[in-house]
Amino acid sequence: MTELPQTNKTLGQHWLNDPESLEAMVASAGIGAEDTVLEIGPGPGALTERLVQAAKEVIAVEFDSTLARELTGRVTQAIGSPPSNLNVIQQDILHFNLTTLPPGYKVAANIPYYLTSKLLQLLCESPNPFAQAALLVQKEVAERVCAGPGQMGLLSVSAQLYCETSLGMLVPAELFTPPPKVDSQILVLKRRPSPLFPDLDTKQFFRVVKAGFAQRRKTLLNSLSSGLHLDRAAAEALLLQAHIEPSARAQTLSLKDWHALAQLTKTSA
Repeated sequence: MTELPQTNKTLGQHWLNDPESLEAMVASAGIGAEDTVLEIGPGPGALTERLVQAAKEVIAVEFDSTLARELTGRVTQAIGSPPSNLNVIQQDILHFNLTTLPPGYKVAANIPYYLTSKLLQLLCESPNPFAQAALLVQKEVAERVCAGPGQMGLLSVSAQLYCETSLGMLVPAELFTPPPKVDSQILVLKRRPSPLFPDLDTKQFFRVVKAGFAQRRKTLLNSLSSGLHLDRAAAEALLLQAHIEPSARAQTLSLKDWHALAQLTKTSA
């Protein structure tokens, strides 16, 4: 690659140019010769050059106008010829229309930390779902997304409802330019081939989940009573009917527990 451009602190830019880590990103996204790949925030193109050589088409969405303008030239210089399968779009990914992508597209991205939650929500809830994604995120965030009952949060419940989640390669902070304050890790998301709960009312499900996590230090009896505007007796009855101890806390519940509560609150509404 050519000389790395200056980073923009307000955009949370940290360049990764470690070959092993970049190859791990491509492998973790499961990218093959027939795939269309959405790359989010390609920056100077170190990952892009590998994606154009592995995939059928790469849609690179870059918010930084200078980086977007220079990307094709940087990749051309890196691989020795103009990439005919690279489409660079200068846009905020949060405003990008995912329905324009072909069904079963893959995703690869080195994500600014501040964008992680919003981007996960955008990708997971899109009516045009991706097949597999490799997202390089803060290590702690990757662990939170993959957490099981006992340590779950709103982020893990949201991601795991739609995807099978797993942890990929750990990428130490010193491999980035400039180094961030924390290590990163590849978060692997595989879209579930069929809905986890076919009868799910998504709006009601997240209404209950958000109420449960709104006051994490309180018991579910208190948080659901407050968040769903129920008297304590009604909230306790719902929990017991779902076979959940009223003294339990939100992070201990499984996806099945949340589904049961969502179904019961729906029928009792």
